[in-house]
Amino acid sequence: MNSLIKFKELRNFLLNFGPQHPAAHGVLRLILELDGEIITRADPHIGLLHRGTEKLLEYKTYLQGLPYFDRLDYVSMMAQELTYSLTIENLLGIKISKKANNIRVIFLEITRILNHLLALTTHALDVGAMTPFLWAFERREKLMELYERVSGARLHANFIRPGGVTYDLSNEILTDIWIILEDILHNIEQLEIVLHSNRIWKQRLINIGIVTSSMALNYGFSGVMLRGSGYNWDLRKNNPFNNIYAELDFKIPTGNIGDCYDRFLIRVEEIKQSIKIINYCLNNFPSEKLHYLIDNKTIFPSRHMIKESMESLIHHFKLFTEGFNIPDSETYLAIEAPKGEFGVYLVTNNTNKPYRCRIRAPGFFHLQGLDHMSNQHMIADLVTIIGTQDIVFGEIDR
Repeated sequence: MNSLIKFKELRNFLLNFGPQHPAAHGVLRLILELDGEIITRADPHIGLLHRGTEKLLEYKTYLQGLPYFDRLDYVSMMAQELTYSLTIENLLGIKISKKANNIRVIFLEITRILNHLLALTTHALDVGAMTPFLWAFERREKLMELYERVSGARLHANFIRPGGVTYDLSNEILTDIWIILEDILHNIEQLEIVLHSNRIWKQRLINIGIVTSSMALNYGFSGVMLRGSGYNWDLRKNNPFNNIYAELDFKIPTGNIGDCYDRFLIRVEEIKQSIKIINYCLNNFPSEKLHYLIDNKTIFPSRHMIKESMESLIHHFKLFTEGFNIPDSETYLAIEAPKGEFGVYLVTNNTNKPYRCRIRAPGFFHLQGLDHMSNQHMIADLVTIIGTQDIVFGEIDR
């Protein structure tokens, strides 16, 4: 009987995860090498959403290039507009008004809340919790309406621009922001009741996808992925790109062991801190008639110019069609975007278009660590890890 038993050689097999997988958070294709259900290797294949944004910017004037940044991480639109605008202002040596700075901080933190509400609840949906997703999207809808009221668009706002912002904020909008944020704060408390101590949620996240502090630094992680490993680094504190952040006293939450549960807790706390920052801006909003967009007729088009004379109208037309020149120079500027350090490296050559633009997308670096984070975990854990990385492929593929 024993002589009839034949032993077969066991070997690993390959599995395609995506690129249309519902839990891939974009057009991600992973080639997984599996030992049963255990992942021994995860090879990310990217570029399926590539549109050549960096090359396209070389053929657009500086103002024409601005809307392309809305379309990178399409969950953190105004954060990317802000980075590009700050880069141009840095090259031109422009200082904007306190009112414009205040409005920028309000909408950068609204964008952070929008991003984290999506990240937390789609992650929960992937793991199996559906209710938080429905709660958060109801609140996201109200925040998207704020986008629409100030810019006319729900996603691709084109609101923050070099020299300030497109429109001022009325007292009515400021009041509505405060009301919506109070509702979101209540919603976050409900989210904590449902998820924080949920046995299934904790079993699916604790000790999954651990990232040590040294690994996070070696891979170039930033944002929640870095702070989750216990490394206290936030550009709003460590290298303030806006004077208002220097005035504020807000917490930078950090994790303990760098697992998925740590990153979940940090995103929840960051929403609360963002609400605190916005409330500070609302309470200290400049009441005087400060310019929300710089009044520089030689560089930036102004809506008031067309009323002055025919020459002003012609000058206005030329500025919109031909743009403005920036002397030979180069600069790199980064901000603390919702997903991490989002940076723009811009090289100019005394023309009306960039010579070279290089975008530093935080999600690209986080995706590099996926193989290490998922090693020796099961396929179901891979879904949790992708969700906690909060990746969006508009910025990764560019």
